[in-house]
Amino acid sequence: MNNKFIALLGTFLGLFMLAGCTVNKESYDYTAFKESKPASILVLLPVNHSNEINASYGVLSQVTLPLAEAGYYVFPVMFTDEVFKQNGLTVANDIQAVSLSKLQQTFNPDAVLYIDVKNYGTNYQLIQSDTRVTLEAKLLDARTGKVIWTGNATASSLENQQSNNSLLGMLISAAITQISDTVRDRSVAISSVATARLFTPNPVKSNGILYGPYAKQK
Repeated sequence: MNNKFIALLGTFLGLFMLAGCTVNKESYDYTAFKESKPASILVLLPVNHSNEINASYGVLSQVTLPLAEAGYYVFPVMFTDEVFKQNGLTVANDIQAVSLSKLQQTFNPDAVLYIDVKNYGTNYQLIQSDTRVTLEAKLLDARTGKVIWTGNATASSLENQQSNNSLLGMLISAAITQISDTVRDRSVAISSVATARLFTPNPVKSNGILYGPYAKQK
């Protein structure tokens, strides 16, 4: 009898969670996104709110792949960055302040992507270190200036680390991690996870970006 009750309770909980996901998915208003129908996206240099000077370019280097796989043409970020530099714009805040009309005149994109890097880098603690990247983004229709999508995502190096009950083991692991992080930018790898979460269409996520016109599957 108890086993049947537990099984029934589990079924109800599963249905409740599924229903919750469905409601959340439907609650996000994609009307503006669907009306805009963007095919090409211009990615601007992200504004860095962290203490790491390499954050903007670390994140920028990881944005193209998930957006392209989602079905959008992404203007080559190195090319667009060079265009801005040739026009005296090297600071992310200045680049993101350029008017849409000017961006339209120069690049002619369907949409422009603005990204804020809220967290980027490694925080070293006694027995562990956490490399964390937190991003916020908004997509604007380049023709109307209307915000057609917003999203955010976080990725952390601690997500898949297995717990270790040995204090000595944790201390050794932290030391090894700290040494390895000095010779390579681990934050770039974590950025790839964060951008994938942010820009990969997800049928369960309540505000996931929609597939673009060049997507292999929709």
